[in-house]
Amino acid sequence: MVDETRNELLADILTATQNISGAYDGRVVVKQASDLAGTLDSTKEYFIDGVVDMGSQSIEVPASGLYLSGYNFDTSKLISSATGYTMFTSPVGGSGNVIGKDYAIEVTGATSKVYDLTSATGFDAFEFSRINYNNCESLGEINGYRQGFESGTGRFGGKPELTLSGTWVGGYFIDASIVRSLADGAYSLFKAGAGFSMASRFRTNMNLDLPASASFFDFAPANFPNPSTVQVDGAIVTRQGNQDATDTNYTPNISAGNIACSWSNNIGMPNTFEGGAIGIAAEAATTINAVGTFEDVNAVAWNVTDLQHFDNPAGGQLRHIGINPREYKVVASMSASSTANNVLTLRVSKWDNSASVFVTVLDQVRPVNNFTGARDVAFFDVNINTTLDQNDYIKLQVTNNTATNGVTFEADGYYLVEER
Repeated sequence: MVDETRNELLADILTATQNISGAYDGRVVVKQASDLAGTLDSTKEYFIDGVVDMGSQSIEVPASGLYLSGYNFDTSKLISSATGYTMFTSPVGGSGNVIGKDYAIEVTGATSKVYDLTSATGFDAFEFSRINYNNCESLGEINGYRQGFESGTGRFGGKPELTLSGTWVGGYFIDASIVRSLADGAYSLFKAGAGFSMASRFRTNMNLDLPASASFFDFAPANFPNPSTVQVDGAIVTRQGNQDATDTNYTPNISAGNIACSWSNNIGMPNTFEGGAIGIAAEAATTINAVGTFEDVNAVAWNVTDLQHFDNPAGGQLRHIGINPREYKVVASMSASSTANNVLTLRVSKWDNSASVFVTVLDQVRPVNNFTGARDVAFFDVNINTTLDQNDYIKLQVTNNTATNGVTFEADGYYLVEER
């Protein structure tokens, strides 16, 4: 009886052991460089058990993808100090998904880099969670992936420049990432490479401190064909510990006001303020052709300032060329001279591009005050909300409700459009 009980217990232990072993059939434990050599199995997760010195051996990411994990970024590391080395490479025809979590990478050799990857399909993902890059000479280049994603990443020391090249049909999102103690040099954390175009957003809220000469990202507006897709939201940016939102070398070839940009809630770098202002630089009479007929406000010259996601297609017009936001307010402060006791109406008029019609936003009626002397003036102060979709625009019109006497809007009168 005792023997039967013992045999049953041993059988249970054997079954449990087999079940535990089976639970790890999908994992390859990586203890040395040779465990990441040759053709890797995309159906397996490669688990980095400790610090693995790759020497000069690269890791080829197969077209079917590579999945890596570790204990954490202090215990699990892939390192190399070899000169002219690349840690992750693509085979002929390109690589698939590269997904990693909970380890660190240190590629410290001269002219070495972490990545040189090209997507096999244009629909592959480059995604990492809780990854640190320590003292890397360069992060290298990612070409033509669908999307990139980072969460809880760190860049510490070295010159961790990552080049994005080719066509990205998706975007790149960096969330909860920190950058500290970098080596100085003329490089950027993110840079546009050959043929780079990103259809969706590049978004980040990084907390970074840059050395004297490095940049945050080196993109141009042309790299982002869709408006408001370079999104910096809630970032904290310093250079050598100091905040300076006027530092143009943070983003040397793109600025907050570009149509591609939507920057908000940042500390130490600019924010985007969609809108613009236009004022009368030199006055001219507006001819009233018939009582009650509206005419565009006339001026010899207009002064246009601080256009962000807006342009000035003609005369006194301000046109929305972005897509987001669409809720705006129009504020105007203008004085108009005409014949004493005439009654004038200033109209805020919107061109609705989708309907190809003008819409009245506001009519404001004011009398021409009969002042002592030759100057008889009506005063207009406007503050009204409206919506502006892409290619909608605002202009001001005026009519004389009393007579056909002309109206002259005085110099320094202005109106502005700004996000609500």
